[in-house]
Amino acid sequence: MIKPDDCSLTPDQYKKVKDEAIRALTQAEALGVFPTPIEDIMAAANIEEVKEDVLNESFITKLRKEAGSALRRAVKKVIGLFDARSGLVFIDQSLMAVKKTYVRLHETGHAFMAWQRQMYAVVEDCESTLSPDVAELFDKEANVFASEVLFQGDAFINESFGDDFGIKVPMRLSKKYGASVYASIRQYVSKNHRACTVIVLNPPELIPGDGFRANLRRVISSASFEEQFGILNWPEYFTPDDDVGAMVPLHKRRMSGKKSLSLTDINGTKHEFVGEAFTNTYQVFILIVSSRALTTTNFILGTP
Repeated sequence: MIKPDDCSLTPDQYKKVKDEAIRALTQAEALGVFPTPIEDIMAAANIEEVKEDVLNESFITKLRKEAGSALRRAVKKVIGLFDARSGLVFIDQSLMAVKKTYVRLHETGHAFMAWQRQMYAVVEDCESTLSPDVAELFDKEANVFASEVLFQGDAFINESFGDDFGIKVPMRLSKKYGASVYASIRQYVSKNHRACTVIVLNPPELIPGDGFRANLRRVISSASFEEQFGILNWPEYFTPDDDVGAMVPLHKRRMSGKKSLSLTDINGTKHEFVGEAFTNTYQVFILIVSSRALTTTNFILGTP
């Protein structure tokens, strides 16, 4: 079953959060500065990160007691914490660098968006609250704020239009924007005007012979793809015997060549698509785009 993506805010909710992200970038004088200067964004939100690795159980217990009922408690291991009383942010220092960046911006979202900052004395975040699966509006907003700041509104997607469509484009831009490949591919697809989708799989589990099974993790589609094809009923896993599974890179390969496949739209009409894959060993990305969309003219989004 496909789980909801954290960008599933209503248009009004999304605009409200995006406006706040642009305001934060503007106040920090960070528009057009790459990678996005995270410390400047945090300063604009009047918060500061404690660099020491103090996010242990005794420290968290102490803050929980002090916060009392004004606490938003994590359901799993705490990897980020915002203390609204002191304006301090605490991050799990064992996280990978790109993950720390995202957590910092998520906590900054809690601090910068005034309607959120006044809700809790202490906010704890874990993998669940930072996940695309999150259901609570409070954390959806912070996730979208983090993404909009990191990719500087529409700057990332507009820059991507300068290249031919392909999975190497978000991979390349991820380095410039200081984002993970995963987040960059999601941004590339979700804001693209073309009919495209990315199927995210768990690493393939090899089985005897030349077979494997790669379980479905998530599907992110562009608005134009969903309008034409709806929410497709993808299988729970893929094998080498289907068109999507045949693109999964194996045996230390990182990428697959482009391959053709067809998909049926909501009216029952078949359309030709082109797909290619990349794996970073943590997950496999199958990027699929309408063959017809590859011949359409690029256009630039409005902000910033």
